[in-house]
Amino acid sequence: KLSVAPEIDVMEYCRKEWRGNTPVAKRMKKGYEAVAQKFASIRRVRGDNYCALRATLFQALSQATQLPSWLQSEDFAVLPENLLSEYDWIKQWQLKEKPGRKMGEISDEIKEYLMLLRKKWKNISEIKDPTEKQEACDKVFKNEQEEYSLYEALKFLMLNTAIKLYNDDKDGRRVPVFSWLLFARDTSSNPCQLMHNHLNHIGHSGGLEQVEMFLLAYALQYTIQVYRLYKYSTDEFITLYPNDPEEDWPVVTLITEDDRHYNIPVRMCQETML
Repeated sequence: KLSVAPEIDVMEYCRKEWRGNTPVAKRMKKGYEAVAQKFASIRRVRGDNYCALRATLFQALSQATQLPSWLQSEDFAVLPENLLSEYDWIKQWQLKEKPGRKMGEISDEIKEYLMLLRKKWKNISEIKDPTEKQEACDKVFKNEQEEYSLYEALKFLMLNTAIKLYNDDKDGRRVPVFSWLLFARDTSSNPCQLMHNHLNHIGHSGGLEQVEMFLLAYALQYTIQVYRLYKYSTDEFITLYPNDPEEDWPVVTLITEDDRHYNIPVRMCQETML
């Protein structure tokens, strides 16, 4: 079962979802009209607690034309063992449906997920034909076991990024503002708490919070552009994570009505592409 539904015209989707004339419905319609000026279609993303990861990864893979440099690095494969040798508490990483794993297994298993992410990204980025590329991408999101393994890899990369930012800040190096906000929460004042109280729950009992969208963007070195429809006509209608992106980071676009569930706009309108 495909966890990203086939595409449907943006305004047709809007009419199905928002029939009424309440102030909220009017705002959503305006929001969708704005999206429709840039994108022809929308694909609905399965609404579990992985939807932010799913929507972001789907868009990144759909557009991939090369393997990001961080996926090519030699350290990438040994990331789990390196981190586990330094931070004993990572043993309590919550693998999907496999609580209480031993440390060795956890390291091997996460390495397997990271290698799968590298392999899928490489294979899809090498496909030149857009239709074939899309089919290969769809295939990943039809295989539940593979798909959830990739989310574990993304979550682990988010943890790795959080540890780096935390250490940089402690050592007096400059860190992005969101990093202070991330560690200013009572529930995540350090990477260990972030793992226990947030990352371990993503996909199980919670999705990504706003500040974790920044962390995901940094982990992937992608700018995540989000149409936040309920913020239509405010300056937060189109939000960028991070808000001061690196010039060379690729951009993926998502749509949300409430900052909890994310769908993806597809097929840029011709005039937008010029």
